[in-house]
Amino acid sequence: MDAHPYAFLALFATVAVAFPLVLLAVAQLWFRFFQPPKPSVDKGAVYECGIAATGDSWIQFKAHYYLYAILFLIFDVEVLFLLPFAVTFTTLPVGALVAMLVFILLLAEGLVWAWHRGHLEWK
Repeated sequence: MDAHPYAFLALFATVAVAFPLVLLAVAQLWFRFFQPPKPSVDKGAVYECGIAATGDSWIQFKAHYYLYAILFLIFDVEVLFLLPFAVTFTTLPVGALVAMLVFILLLAEGLVWAWHRGHLEWK
């Protein structure tokens, strides 16, 4: 009798779901039996690297720094997609060249947009 063609997929999915659940159950049992709760004032206190918290905890960050970092990551990672294209350039059909040109044009458009909006200027 032949096995169903998707039997391996079902078995793989079952193991993929069961394995983390079993590990979580073992961790929960370990915590419950070997790490009994020991509440104290020190455990309930806010941890600030061993220093008692003073002053206001609200600190305002400028979103411009995050935007600058995200733009760097986008253009840095996207340029990495050019490497496989450059390695196999001579063996690819013309359609791949067109697709890569569209990709580069979209990347350049994003760069021009960020430059025009002033997101690339460090303030």
